[in-house]
Amino acid sequence: MTPLEDAQEFVLGQCPPQQPIEVDRRMAGGLVLAEPVVSAEIVPPFDNTAVDGYAVLAADVATAAQSPVDLIVAGEIAAGAAPDRPLASGEAIRIMTGAPLPAGSDAVVMVEDSERLGVDGDGTERVRLSASVPVGAAVRRAGDDVKVGDEMFPAGTRVTPAVEAVLASVNAQTVVAYPRLRVAVLSTGDELIDDGSPLELGQIRESNKTMLIGMVAEAGCEVVDLGVVRDDETELENVLRSAALECDAIVSSGGVSMGDYDVVKAVLGRIADMTWMQMAIKPAKPFAFGTLERADGTPVPIFGLPGNPVSSLVSFELMARPAMRRMMGHSRLTRTSLVAVADEGFQRGVDGKVHFARVNGEFGDDGRYHVRPVSAQGSHQLSATASADAMAVIPDGEGLPAGADVAVLLLADLA
Repeated sequence: MTPLEDAQEFVLGQCPPQQPIEVDRRMAGGLVLAEPVVSAEIVPPFDNTAVDGYAVLAADVATAAQSPVDLIVAGEIAAGAAPDRPLASGEAIRIMTGAPLPAGSDAVVMVEDSERLGVDGDGTERVRLSASVPVGAAVRRAGDDVKVGDEMFPAGTRVTPAVEAVLASVNAQTVVAYPRLRVAVLSTGDELIDDGSPLELGQIRESNKTMLIGMVAEAGCEVVDLGVVRDDETELENVLRSAALECDAIVSSGGVSMGDYDVVKAVLGRIADMTWMQMAIKPAKPFAFGTLERADGTPVPIFGLPGNPVSSLVSFELMARPAMRRMMGHSRLTRTSLVAVADEGFQRGVDGKVHFARVNGEFGDDGRYHVRPVSAQGSHQLSATASADAMAVIPDGEGLPAGADVAVLLLADLA
């Protein structure tokens, strides 16, 4: 049997990052930057106020905390408007959050520390200010967030919504990033039914492809659904060759176990450079990986996952997902791992394999993540695994007792 680490190293070595491309920043969400982003603009682009209030000279309100100061209201500046005159001593200009600071002012008094006094008979409006503020109070200076030439994000940064917002703020219209993978997903087998028709003896509902489509999409890839392919060599070869022309990777479920009917193995063995593995793990022992070359010589990775649904899920998580993430430029390829507390024991026997037990977990009052196995661990029992939050890594041996530390791989972000 092949150790998991050796199998992973082999597959990752065959799945290098894709060639970077220039991408409109509006389409870059979820992608990984291949080149750093350097700002050509400053942020903020002008001195502005951090609060609603009154732009003033700090010297005019130096004693306002002890004795409120009355000032002439010389105008108003809304966000998006430009000041139409400088501020003189003895004046205040009403100003809204984000609006440009008028020339001559050097501080802002919050609106909470003001009282509007109305308009005099001569049409002069006045405000009473009751707070003393230092120079620069509530003022956001031009360039205090970003300066021209600042490296905003290094290569390897994943474009999150917050990163997208920063790109917009510095007018980065395009970025150089690793492209999103286009991944074909198919299941094989005459026994699979996906049209809702009644089952005949020996037939089962298709479920692996449905699951894998969601997992491929969750990994950040674009999915191409190739449906269920029957046990026909010509049909399967045509589907695979067509997929290699339009997709960056192919995920197939079924036909990789030692005892499987040989259509999948026959076709892939003839048209692709394949390696068939028996990995030292449970579930997901059988796994196939290879490449199918396009006419231009470009190798397209093929991930052959086992047909048992839980095995297919585990195999995807441990083998296909990390490889796809590497192809898209991610530096962290695996799921988040942590050391948890086993609230129940994990019983197993010595078999030369690492077991991946599906578990439910939650944080306890002790601040640690506590896990217990889901109700059923059979490789065909997907209904139990569907509720799992993580996989516990149980090394070869006699298992772990309740209360023991256990390594886990999270299957999703912690809620």
